[in-house]
Amino acid sequence: MTSTTVLTTLRGTCAALALAVLLTGCQADSDRTATPVPAASATTAAAPTPDPTDEPSTDPADDQTTDPASSTTAVAGYAPGEIPPVPLITIPDLSMLDASLSGFTHEITELVGGYPGLTVAPASCDVSGTVRSGAGSILLYGDGSGVYTGPDGTTVNYGDGSGTYVVDGVSVTVYGDGSGVFASGDVSVSNYGDGSGVYADAEVSLAVYGDGSGTRTDSTGTITNYGDGGGVFAGADGVTITNYGDGSGLYSDGSVTIQNDGQGTATVNGVPVPADPVPPVPAMGVFPPMGTIEPITSCGTTISLSDAALFDFGTSDLRPESEQTLDSLAAALAETGAPTLQIGGHTDSISDEAFNQQLSEDRAQAVADALVERGVTTTLETTGYGETRPVAPETTADGSDNPAGRQLNRRVEIFVPTF
Repeated sequence: MTSTTVLTTLRGTCAALALAVLLTGCQADSDRTATPVPAASATTAAAPTPDPTDEPSTDPADDQTTDPASSTTAVAGYAPGEIPPVPLITIPDLSMLDASLSGFTHEITELVGGYPGLTVAPASCDVSGTVRSGAGSILLYGDGSGVYTGPDGTTVNYGDGSGTYVVDGVSVTVYGDGSGVFASGDVSVSNYGDGSGVYADAEVSLAVYGDGSGTRTDSTGTITNYGDGGGVFAGADGVTITNYGDGSGLYSDGSVTIQNDGQGTATVNGVPVPADPVPPVPAMGVFPPMGTIEPITSCGTTISLSDAALFDFGTSDLRPESEQTLDSLAAALAETGAPTLQIGGHTDSISDEAFNQQLSEDRAQAVADALVERGVTTTLETTGYGETRPVAPETTADGSDNPAGRQLNRRVEIFVPTF
């Protein structure tokens, strides 16, 4: 990977870049006819703007079934009538950036390929060797001041991280306001010192505007957060999720259409069913100060699979749609020759603790069995963690429900220790 010279001294350049991003962010906030676009992306897809006057097609004759209790009218992994949340805009763990640019994590990412609900990232461990869960995935959410509350309730103040260090052989200078620029090969990170910033690599383009809004585009689609409770996900596979920020919302995937009126009722392919209002999309916080990308040592690689990509709602039965993902994952693990894998099941805190514990154990075992059936001969260790290791808060700063956070917590993780 070719290293490029990092811009370290011209503060005026950072200011100019900040102005460009802020102008874009202001436009996103004041004019809902245009979707904010990350400054670093040349491929960002246009996302539809929420408009409560839009009416989806609700002709039951076009549907395979009109039974609202049937699983065929429910979104995979959700109850009938429930609209999935607009996903949280996440960023790779910047402290693991150096490790992600080479080594095993990079190798297995290339081998597995891209599948919805599957992510691969370098892992960090505490002094006892326990893998830290999820701190890098939700750095962008907080109170806007640079203070971040982790999924376990721990409060961390980033500070500015001023100083100089080296990432992937490239020197990075961080200024007293947390601003700075890093560029190496396909990866670029810019913090403008005012809460805004951009991140881009070969797969992801992301912009944070510092006012609660932002965008992210990757192979799965584009997420737009308007910073006022509203947001849109426009999936590359045709799935669209629109949250108007007032309790109402829309979902469509080509076969299932859900419209929630925000008043206790949703229509599923034209059939009314009871449904809670759609919770607002949490506003984004500030872009992480450049000091957060100072490298720390990786202890292995974590492969995370969302529950919706694997299981039906509330069960440990693998969905037929998961087979291709598991086939590719098994082949990649076999080729890399990892000597041991630790498979952990995780749930959110909905339902009682005993149910969640059993479900997490059953889901971890289901994935292990599926890998063995596909020829993986590596030593497999399975553990169910229930709701004890969240990677995202399940409530927002004001105490309201955060379904997008709960969605991230429902997962199976495969940890591959360094070997």
